[in-house]
Amino acid sequence: MQKPVKPKTKPERPFFSSGPCAKRPGWTPDALSGALVGRSHRSAEGRERLRLAITRTHELLRLPPGYQVAIVPGSDTGAFEMAMWNLLGPRGVDVLAWDVFGRNWLRDATAELKLPDLRTFEAEAGHLPDLGNVDFARDVLFTWNGTTTGVRVPDAEWIADDREGLTFCDATSALFAEHIDFRKIDVLTFSWQKALGGEGAHGMLVLSPRALDRLASYRPPWPVPKLFRLWNSDSILYDVFEGVTLNTPSMLCVEDYLDALAWAHEIGGLNATIARAAANSAALYDWIERSDWAKPLAVDQSTRSHTSVAIRFAEPLLAGADESVRLDVMREMVRLLQDEGVAFDVAAYRGMPAGLRIWCGTTIETRDIVALLPWFDWAYAEARAAATKAGKS
Repeated sequence: MQKPVKPKTKPERPFFSSGPCAKRPGWTPDALSGALVGRSHRSAEGRERLRLAITRTHELLRLPPGYQVAIVPGSDTGAFEMAMWNLLGPRGVDVLAWDVFGRNWLRDATAELKLPDLRTFEAEAGHLPDLGNVDFARDVLFTWNGTTTGVRVPDAEWIADDREGLTFCDATSALFAEHIDFRKIDVLTFSWQKALGGEGAHGMLVLSPRALDRLASYRPPWPVPKLFRLWNSDSILYDVFEGVTLNTPSMLCVEDYLDALAWAHEIGGLNATIARAAANSAALYDWIERSDWAKPLAVDQSTRSHTSVAIRFAEPLLAGADESVRLDVMREMVRLLQDEGVAFDVAAYRGMPAGLRIWCGTTIETRDIVALLPWFDWAYAEARAAATKAGKS
């Protein structure tokens, strides 16, 4: 292959990590100047800031009537685990897993909660399991967008309107970037540091009226740690939906999340954030379509992520090489891109096929994606030449 000339134009913001993700455009630490530091989160002012984060989340997402939002510990992982530990048990459970995090929920359902009536639907990297086999008389667990594989569900049409069980959706890599029919979702979780580029530590738990009914009427047979417990004796801790958190949040992180929500509102709300992610991913996929060495890991076009775009090496010579060779090429590409200051944290997730993973969420600028693309060709050619010289391909 002809060796590309080293590009000159660089992305203004080379931050393409799939989590924590890039801050919103124009962000500086001054955005945190109004943070309620040195004050208790239990003070009237502290509770008001937390309540405001909940209210603005509800408004920005345009959640259906009766849906409740809580700020909970442990990022998206904590939110999803909290839902599992509090709500699973009274029905059989179907778990869908096609990426690393979906398999984490599967493992905990199997090894920790030891659910007796559990069915699993798994797929290899790049594919979805058969959604038509899901039984909505049971509780259903799935990730909307597989962060590690770049594979998403195409929509919510496969979810039954007359379902008897609850649907649990890990939406942390999809929210603000995908059209999600919240009426089809009973439990939805996400984190501040993903789609809107906030800081870490806490996650968000969204419960439908049906999930709230389950929470009010059911107590699981296993011990639930205090940090996860959404009930006290026979009643729900309703104040958690008013900003009373189960542990101490960082008020700096709260302020940063409020800043991200305000930015999303200012640019036009949910439709605007979704459009930005769609434009970013379209620019990347258009380039992939023309590439002679890069292909999407997601096989079906309708399931390709708009946020965490996973790329595999597809050039015949390298595609047929040993995985260790592809890993060497990936590592060299990542090193070159980082040393040049054009892209940070873009290696494929550990355990996935060697390649790249580029975040295209709403806080990314399309012009930065466009500026990055010639650097991919240059870095690949350099890395491939190094592997060839070393006699590895």
